[in-house]
Amino acid sequence: MESNIVLVVAGLAAGALNAVAGGGTFLSFPALVWIGVPPITANATATLAALPGYVGSAWGFRKDIRAGGPIGMGWTIAMAALGGLLGALLLLVTPKETFSALVPWLLLGATVVFAAGPALVQRVLRQGGGLPMLPALLLLLAVSIYGGYFNGGLGIMLLAAFGFVGLTDLHEMNGLKSLMSAVLSTVSVATYAAAGLIEWRSALVLGVSCALGGFIGAQLARRITNMLALRIFITLVGLGMAAAFFLA
Repeated sequence: MESNIVLVVAGLAAGALNAVAGGGTFLSFPALVWIGVPPITANATATLAALPGYVGSAWGFRKDIRAGGPIGMGWTIAMAALGGLLGALLLLVTPKETFSALVPWLLLGATVVFAAGPALVQRVLRQGGGLPMLPALLLLLAVSIYGGYFNGGLGIMLLAAFGFVGLTDLHEMNGLKSLMSAVLSTVSVATYAAAGLIEWRSALVLGVSCALGGFIGAQLARRITNMLALRIFITLVGLGMAAAFFLA
């Protein structure tokens, strides 16, 4: 019963944060570990719980998603699917002890990316231009592999990557970000499930809570006037979670 309460609270908060500014992984993943789910399984389960939100966002931005930018929709989806698969396979071959040692660093890195992300994206957009085809494909593949391995900070990384690729329309970038996140997460979750890494009971409780939290967050988003304060709060949460894992 206590574990369900933890997952419901974490899911509601994570879904709301993702809807408003991102950073829900900083709550959903640690919550799963806190109730006793092994870190690798917790990572896979948290990715599954976040998947409906990605799909919903992609649908919401469907009118803004055009041809996939300079590299084309086909290549964009291919890099997402391939990266999601490679990232998931990399997670499967990572020893449990190694992943547990990486967790605080992954959380810390995701927090830093989250904190610096908006400024990085704006700087990339101001510079303009775009990478040639092959480097652009490799960049999207690298970010997708990261997303298939560990989901934290994925959205900001994809937005920055799209800026380097040459996209400038933020609505289109957000749409493609959601689409790529949905595709790579679907592939990685299918791989996790085939390997028996999903903790299904926790995934159900967390997923439903995240979906409800996302709906609530979408309603609250229009009332939030100080996004900087919210991002600072989420960054502090991420740093706190990373510190907790470093000290564990």
